[in-house]
Amino acid sequence: MELTPRLLEQFVVLAEEQHYGRAAHRLSMSQPPLSQAIQRLERGLGVLLLERTGRGVQLTAAGAAFAADAEQILEAQHAAVARVRRISRGVEGTVQLGCVSSLGYWHLPRLLAVAAREVPDLRLHVRQRGSAELAGQVRNGAVDLALVRLPVTDLAGLEVREVAEERTVLAVPLGHPLAGAASVPLSRLGDEEFVTAAPQAMPQIREAIQSACRKAGFVPRSRAQAEDLTSMLGYTAAGVCLSFVPERIAALGHPMVRFVPIESDADRLVTTVAALSRPAADPAVSTLLELMQRHLPEIEGGGAAHVQEP
Repeated sequence: MELTPRLLEQFVVLAEEQHYGRAAHRLSMSQPPLSQAIQRLERGLGVLLLERTGRGVQLTAAGAAFAADAEQILEAQHAAVARVRRISRGVEGTVQLGCVSSLGYWHLPRLLAVAAREVPDLRLHVRQRGSAELAGQVRNGAVDLALVRLPVTDLAGLEVREVAEERTVLAVPLGHPLAGAASVPLSRLGDEEFVTAAPQAMPQIREAIQSACRKAGFVPRSRAQAEDLTSMLGYTAAGVCLSFVPERIAALGHPMVRFVPIESDADRLVTTVAALSRPAADPAVSTLLELMQRHLPEIEGGGAAHVQEP
């Protein structure tokens, strides 16, 4: 005997109504086929589930237990069907999301907020790596979607969607002469000392700054190297040296650091934030990409407050 969803549904409805006529009406069928179905169910189980009374039927102890279990089975089946349909539409499931560390201060939390609001059943597992490494992980399937900074050397076989552009600003200690400046020409910074981005940790930021400084006529004097933006700001806050950071960092504020716009015609001081995915991405990835496009102003946000009043 096959316990089909329809047969379980018929028994559950009859158990609720305890009357063949009312149950048949709810099931949009006539009474004789319902009675025959229940009889087949009892024969198949080898158990008496119902006893007829003058007004209808009454569940036996075994029938009451089976009705409760059958209802749970039906609920689980309905939930499974609904879930697989949500997954196929890209509104439920799990996405491995990669992100370079410098985007974790602004773009990533805004994307997570949009996803939590719009697709709350979509779980995002975040990992932070360098742009080149993330491109490789998207390609081999370890990461489903990655937020990186361009340029990335090898983008073969990947879909690339530009998300935002971000300028570079100068971070200076609170007591530095430039702390109150409205802006500063890049060419005036040749005599300053900097904490620079470690090449293996933040190659895109490092190369953008090095190229812009060379175009401005100097090579930045490196006092220290840091592998993340928090460490860079730590050196700057300590008054040891200046640093170049993405402009969105300024919006977070720092009590011991001022952020100053840089005057430069070097396009290299503007980096492009991009989303990398595989062609014919999974529905959940397509959903995230669509959300990013639709809510781009919210994810990208307004301009950073470069200068903070002392």
